[in-house]
Amino acid sequence: MRFLHTADWQLGMTRHFLAGDAQPRYSAARRDAVAALGELATDVGAEFVVVSGDVFEHNQLAPQVVGQSLEAMRAIGIPVYLLPGNHDPLDASSVYTGALFTSECPDNVVVLDRAGAHEIRPGVQIVAAPWRSKAPTTDLVADVLDGLPADGSTRVLVAHGGVDVLDPDRDKPSLIRLGNVEKALLDNVIHYVALGDKHSLTQVGDTGRVWYPGSPEVTNYDDVEARPGHVLIVDVDESDPQRPVTVEPRRIGRWRFVTLHNQVDTSRCIADLDLNLDLMPDKDRTVVRLALTGSLTVTDRAALDACLDRYSRLFAWLGRWERHTDLAVVPADGEFDDLGIGGFAASAVKELVATARAGVDDSADAQAALALLLRLADRGAA
Repeated sequence: MRFLHTADWQLGMTRHFLAGDAQPRYSAARRDAVAALGELATDVGAEFVVVSGDVFEHNQLAPQVVGQSLEAMRAIGIPVYLLPGNHDPLDASSVYTGALFTSECPDNVVVLDRAGAHEIRPGVQIVAAPWRSKAPTTDLVADVLDGLPADGSTRVLVAHGGVDVLDPDRDKPSLIRLGNVEKALLDNVIHYVALGDKHSLTQVGDTGRVWYPGSPEVTNYDDVEARPGHVLIVDVDESDPQRPVTVEPRRIGRWRFVTLHNQVDTSRCIADLDLNLDLMPDKDRTVVRLALTGSLTVTDRAALDACLDRYSRLFAWLGRWERHTDLAVVPADGEFDDLGIGGFAASAVKELVATARAGVDDSADAQAALALLLRLADRGAA
């Protein structure tokens, strides 16, 4: 038996920093990643797809988002089993029970809206643990495993949420207890555990049977999501009583959220940053967060601003990570002597230089004004 394991589509997700056409393109890429599962399924001969929670970003979605999402699922062409998660639980406002979803849901899409075993075909079951609220008070996996017999059926557990061994707060009542899961695997009650909630590709434990696929398209920066953009191709050997499992990650995501840490103290540092940004591929599908530290002259700061201004027009988004950016701007001696101005203007520049060097509340404004002056004088070109 071969199937695809995916999770955390979060269709309808927006990123607040994406502006212009970047947000619609990002949303389209998330739907395209879903539709692309159909081609992958055909290529590898997958029988069905399981989606381990958070199919949608939340339950209050625009009709267009729901309709376009269902069309993407229809395009997969094989059975797709959706598990409600913490973003889209089966509560009173559930998207899964709304009139639009129920009327337009394709025939190949099945919502796992009942806890327990669902027969896929004779001898093969999905054991589902759907969320009915955003804050369960019990381990939903332990609840569905309780009393489940080892009767020879091939079973895939589909669940959502954190696992106790990966969470610093192990007393959280909703956490999935890995010990219970591994015992069920050892006893041949279940044979593979398809988890969702963690957006980075992650194997849990040492059995090789418990996985998070991560989100198929990136949702956060690389310090949070080390390995996004994957789907898992899972093989279970039904001919063997032990049901051995093989898992192959396949990358399908096309967007990247990148963090760059750079020390910028000289014009050479700025030139190196410029080169690094220039060499990055797929700029229109790349989000860059910059953590910049260093001390610059006003001329170099103007050159840095010009560099960032240029690349902000090329990347899906580029900006500074303010919490990790610490740039000091110190006017160099003689830096403004050859601007060709005199009188009141020269006195104003001298006053701005003094304020910029003083390290007072107005220093940042003075530094920005001086940098702008140099750029206007065509001295801050990158």
